[in-house]
Amino acid sequence: MTNTTRRLAALCLMFGIAFGAASPAAAQSWQCAPFARLVSGLQLFGAAASWWNQAIGKYARGESPKIGSVLVFKAVGAMRSGHVATVSQIVSDRIIKVTHANWSVINGHRGQVERDVTVVDASEKGDWSKVRVWYKPINDVGIKSYPVYGFIYAGAQAAAAAIEAPRLALESASF
Repeated sequence: MTNTTRRLAALCLMFGIAFGAASPAAAQSWQCAPFARLVSGLQLFGAAASWWNQAIGKYARGESPKIGSVLVFKAVGAMRSGHVATVSQIVSDRIIKVTHANWSVINGHRGQVERDVTVVDASEKGDWSKVRVWYKPINDVGIKSYPVYGFIYAGAQAAAAAIEAPRLALESASF
């Protein structure tokens, strides 16, 4: 998929998310990895947990959240493939918001996209090695903590595109 095609698809998706449109992109059932790849621009594939090692030599990695970066969850228990989520906001040094897919069961279905979901650093050292995530069925941050590898930084161009997509959607929309 070319960068232009990917950005156009992301634009359509973000527009659908922002306005709740019943577009094919908004109605589609998503897995976390293809969705995070589309939104972040990272060219990593396969199981979400494998992204951490795949990023070596391709993308910078770290333990500090940055807008546009991808938070990589380790594979544990029922989350056999791990999980990835794109950072959309930084609220404080221990709270961020992410946009991700296939986390909560919404209206009886998985595969939904959730925008600006709260994630709390639950690590003892404040190093983002363990997190708690907003879970729609209980309308709160869950009590279970999930181990994470850290953040993969998409680079300035990809992060700017992810942030810019909703603004461009608003500017180009004709109401």
